[in-house]
Amino acid sequence: MLNLVPKNLSLFVVNQEQQLIGTLTDGDIRRGLLTGISVDASVDEFMFTRFRTLKGTPDPIEIKKLRELGIKLVPVLDGHDRIIKILDLGFIKTSLPVDAVIMAGGRGERLRPLTDKVPKPMLPLGGRPIIEYNIDRLRQYGITNIHISINYLGQQIVDYFSDGSLHGLNIKYVTEEKPLGTIGAVKLIEKFDNPYILVMNSDLFTDADFESMWFALHENEADLCVASIPYTVNIPFAIMERTNGYITGLKEKPTHTHYANAGIYLFRKEMLKHIPMNEKFNATDLIEAVIENKNKVIDLPLTGYWIDIGRHEEYEKAKMIVQHVQR
Repeated sequence: MLNLVPKNLSLFVVNQEQQLIGTLTDGDIRRGLLTGISVDASVDEFMFTRFRTLKGTPDPIEIKKLRELGIKLVPVLDGHDRIIKILDLGFIKTSLPVDAVIMAGGRGERLRPLTDKVPKPMLPLGGRPIIEYNIDRLRQYGITNIHISINYLGQQIVDYFSDGSLHGLNIKYVTEEKPLGTIGAVKLIEKFDNPYILVMNSDLFTDADFESMWFALHENEADLCVASIPYTVNIPFAIMERTNGYITGLKEKPTHTHYANAGIYLFRKEMLKHIPMNEKFNATDLIEAVIENKNKVIDLPLTGYWIDIGRHEEYEKAKMIVQHVQR
């Protein structure tokens, strides 16, 4: 897993009550010395006091505004102005109020014999397990509560990631004792801390933008957002347009674009009520149930790379792409 070294060095100055009262960088010290402040002066003569902060649970909308202003380090304060945590926007893009579930219980039959002794999510890709790319991607969006659904050779995943605490993550595991479809295992999780849940397959290799998914859900007041993949069909013939049995025109070699399910779903926690307990239930079943309940479902087309590593051909393709991604 990637080790994070903050690039934006700054000191945060607190008083005796541990309340944040200022920030201090080497630039603040240089500017102070240039204005005649003595090197022996108190830190409060050098520190910057018009700093930006966030309170309580960080709001992605406010974080985006700060990021657009070029602010890199943002302290998050409690109700008494004490630091809860510090967001390094030089590394993470945001801090989404999302719990993630990675579905990693499949046997990977189509990738045999590679998966005879190694679970598919742990197959190496650029020297790291496939699933690790997804976990690092989640962390870049401030998603630190991660549940992993395991079954086949799942102990290998547990042994590799443990509880994630060494990397600032909170990883928990749920064992899928019997096949529960592509989303049924989510119901086995006892508690979610955040109001939104993101579910994704463990064998995806993608640079999906989870922040864009959250904003799409929020701005459209939707209940479920499905990441989608544009799929273009080129028809090599002239197609007749017909009305009441009469030809009304021709379209020469038309192109049609459809949108396929990308295996990534973001939804409000209330939508869990549509998933039955301990029954086989697919993500497509959830989508249909949410629609039938008159809730709003949207999709967000992915614009970067996306590979579902389910067959040997996709695995080899991902091996080629990862060489360029890591440069």
